Amino acid sequence: PGDFESVKSIGQEIRDSMVVSLCRMVENDVDRGAEALKDAHNWGLHTFIASSQLHMKHKLQMEPDEVVKATTRCVERAKNHTDNVEFSAEDATRSEPEFLVKLFSEAVRAGAVVLNVPDTVGYTTPDEMYELINRLMNEVYQADKVIFSVHCHNDLGMGVANSLAAVRAGARQIECTINGIGERAGNASLEELVMAINTRQQYFQFETGITTEQIYPSSKLLSQITGVGVQPNKAIVG
Repeated sequence: PGDFESVKSIGQEIRDSMVVSLCRMVENDVDRGAEALKDAHNWGLHTFIASSQLHMKHKLQMEPDEVVKATTRCVERAKNHTDNVEFSAEDATRSEPEFLVKLFSEAVRAGAVVLNVPDTVGYTTPDEMYELINRLMNEVYQADKVIFSVHCHNDLGMGVANSLAAVRAGARQIECTINGIGERAGNASLEELVMAINTRQQYFQFETGITTEQIYPSSKLLSQITGVGVQPNKAIVG
């Protein structure tokens, strides 16, 4: 109930950005996500399922074909609610690339317009991330008609570097957090990504659309809300 009300409130408050509800690969979750955002100005749904052999076997206890069928079913369900559907293959960077291509292709056929590549346990390296995104963009069905996204954790301290490598390979969405907060060692840091792209614009040649003057106040506000301070030598906001 708390999550539902939070998503609903955010959707009603925010007007300048798309608000997306994250839903498990369960049809009722997808429906509830849509219900929470029905009054939002601009919204979408994001559903996910694990794709690595390790997760499919030990967490999901599902065969690869079952994962593909579940993906098709829930992405189609989400598409019934909105055209803005994102699909994530959890633990993508430890998944078999051939299976990842198949899974993402089926998600596109079912209606996904954003394909997210999570480095769920912060395992990959920038070179590997670049190669994976490049391969997916070349082999996934109608890859030129979707947006590729990344969601990098920072367990080995490479969340920002991996995200930037993905951008260089063709990803156009980065899932990141203010102050790098997140599970375990955190996620790729929004402020570091934004300032890296802004400062090295001749190299990356992209705009983020982020109002940089609001980064530091947002960092301070989040620290006050969470009670988690920023280390004194933290890049950008320390």
